[in-house]
Amino acid sequence: MSDLPSAIVTVVVTAVIVNIAIAIYGIFSRPSLVKKIVALVLFTDSVNVLAVVVGFRAPGTFPSPPILPEQPARPEDLRTFLARSVDPIPQALLVTAIVIGLAVSVFLLGLAVLYYKHFGTTDTRIPQEVEVGEAPE
Repeated sequence: MSDLPSAIVTVVVTAVIVNIAIAIYGIFSRPSLVKKIVALVLFTDSVNVLAVVVGFRAPGTFPSPPILPEQPARPEDLRTFLARSVDPIPQALLVTAIVIGLAVSVFLLGLAVLYYKHFGTTDTRIPQEVEVGEAPE
């Protein structure tokens, strides 16, 4: 029973690494801009899940917020507080990464729409130039 949390973390980390590998493959091997953007979103979400796993506390430790209302009387109380409190840095970085990832995704989708309007395709393999004022075929 004590190995269950470490086994779950191992499975999650393995799945995240596989997702990152798939996303990197999609970013570099797919010629379509839309597929590249989907792979990039998969990559950012996988990295976010990895950040959640890094900030994870094993069940049974009764995580508490990192707020120390008063000075502990004994050093053992401070050690207990440090062992139980959750690290807020991964949480803050995760919220920031989600917002930045959303903004980058929307920006890239906007660029993909402009690329499609200009070239008539989302394929990135040697686009043919379109004359100014000429509608793509």
